[in-house]
Amino acid sequence: MKVLVAGANGTTGRLLIQYLKEDGHEAYGMVRKEDQKSVIESLGGIPVLADLTKDVGHAVKGMDAVMFAAGSGSSTGSDQTTIVDRDGAINLIKATENLGIKKFIMLSAISADDPSQGSGPMEHYLRMKLEADEYLQGTELDYTIVRPGGLTNEDSNSKIKVGKKVERDSISRADVAKTMISALQEPNAYHKTFEMVSGETQIEDALKSL
Repeated sequence: MKVLVAGANGTTGRLLIQYLKEDGHEAYGMVRKEDQKSVIESLGGIPVLADLTKDVGHAVKGMDAVMFAAGSGSSTGSDQTTIVDRDGAINLIKATENLGIKKFIMLSAISADDPSQGSGPMEHYLRMKLEADEYLQGTELDYTIVRPGGLTNEDSNSKIKVGKKVERDSISRADVAKTMISALQEPNAYHKTFEMVSGETQIEDALKSL
């Protein structure tokens, strides 16, 4: 599959490019700056210059699937969080719909369905995530919304726990990336929104259990 990764220069985004390539997909990494292209190429991906705040149709055209892994970070200013995490995501979703692409994988956050769990910048971050998620849920795309717990840089063990709600815990970015990729070709993961943390179930089996 030809898969576009928005936020490809981020930590999880880079893992997505790497694992997509290893799994035999064509990985396209969407970056905003010319000097970021070499990073994507070093991971085996194909860089695409585009800005989530502008027209991204040229980046999405010809893809089989789109992944949103961009993020402003919950500690950034509220304006940037709104621009990237909500408006940028919705802009990408609209472009995906307009070009007739069906598969969309969204990287969200645990507790996005209840922003009051956060405070200050975190509450706003979760609220923007929720609004982007709700927009995606209202489309006819074959979407999957992944809401991981606290992200770590530990190695993958490919074992997770999933559910509509799970007890807050951590999970490696590597396992989040692998789960997003597995969701591409697991029909049982389509039209699903779930939280995930480290667990005892293999990723493929966990997705089939949703």
